[in-house]
Amino acid sequence: MFKINPIQKRIIKDKIEPYIYLFPFMFFLLIFTIYPVINVFLLSFKENYSFLRGTYDGISFENYKEVLLDDKFRQSLINTFLYVLFVVPLSTAIAVFVAYLLNQKIKGIAFFQTAFFMPMVTSITAVGLIWRFMYNQNYGVFNYILSLFGIEKIGWLTDSAWSLVALVIFGIWNILPFTIILLLSGLQNIDQMYYTAAKVDGAKPAKIFFRITVPLLSPTIFLVSIMNTISSFKVFSELFPLFNGKPGPYFNLYTVVYYIRYAMMEKRKYGYAAAGAVILFICIMIFTFVELLIKKHKRFGASK
Repeated sequence: MFKINPIQKRIIKDKIEPYIYLFPFMFFLLIFTIYPVINVFLLSFKENYSFLRGTYDGISFENYKEVLLDDKFRQSLINTFLYVLFVVPLSTAIAVFVAYLLNQKIKGIAFFQTAFFMPMVTSITAVGLIWRFMYNQNYGVFNYILSLFGIEKIGWLTDSAWSLVALVIFGIWNILPFTIILLLSGLQNIDQMYYTAAKVDGAKPAKIFFRITVPLLSPTIFLVSIMNTISSFKVFSELFPLFNGKPGPYFNLYTVVYYIRYAMMEKRKYGYAAAGAVILFICIMIFTFVELLIKKHKRFGASK
């Protein structure tokens, strides 16, 4: 009979035990992430797929063709790109400034830190309803503030010209807490020696911020930019409560995720929805890749 000595038993244990601990995570990752992604990709090629019967007419690129020719989807791409291009840079710039202020050792700073982080533990739907009230054309707080400067009332949620602006402002506010937390952690990891040396040399606060803080914080800034880009491309939760479940006041504010919901829930075109999801994935991947190239280029330029 084959016997295993203690050394062999220890080697086997060291090799097998890590996989035992990893198994629950890998199992749920496979079932709830990898399989759905593969299934959506395959579904996007199935013509006239029936969810109840599980049947389809054939395999082709017809779903992609129909989706790309759909005016609603093209509109959703434009709206989503505009949302990302406004929300990500503005929210990152504001978050860097706010995180820098929150990192200062001044009296009462804990109150402001709590105030900025509070939205993270609040339901986006509840917050969206409050913002809907604040955007109200007749008695909203935004129009009240504008009236103090003699500016006429704006139909934030009823005028198609202002609906995207309203969504962008809400999106920036909603994404700030998470961004500030990451940037604040990055600021706290910067060695105080740099600031001490700069103060000894007589550097002014503005110069310290742009010459020391921002460069040393750039890895964290790129990280939050990538994460916010991915999050902003999937904008839906911000849109839904503001416009009472509609994509804008005149259905002018379709986003890609809203279009996916529309194709799946209203048109019952599951192949269209899957094709839209794959196109969204490709757009996110391209934007992320471009940001990584920019980061690599800047790092290479800095090394030169």
